[in-house]
Amino acid sequence: MSNLLRDLIIIGYASTVGFVTAGIVASFYKWVTSEPARFTMLGQGTPAMVTTFVFCAMTGPIIVLDRAVHLRQTEKGPISLLLGGLLVAALWSCCSGILLVSLIVAFR
Repeated sequence: MSNLLRDLIIIGYASTVGFVTAGIVASFYKWVTSEPARFTMLGQGTPAMVTTFVFCAMTGPIIVLDRAVHLRQTEKGPISLLLGGLLVAALWSCCSGILLVSLIVAFR
């Protein structure tokens, strides 16, 4: 197998891991709070700021994609907005997936 194909498979796997993790965390948040995940502060103080940063870093792809789909459906935004949101979500998923896979391998 060529190095390029191997790298593409690894990037695809990392993107999948990142997107699935974002979906699980966002779904759990919605289940607990009955409201969708958003880029907002989750409280006051330093611990809330750290929690918000980690939460938004993990659920970012879902939030971006949900917002892009919502704007496309309700406000008839341009298709380029939807494709841009998809691109941002895919890249964000890949980055968070690489981080998660690296952490799992390190703690293994």
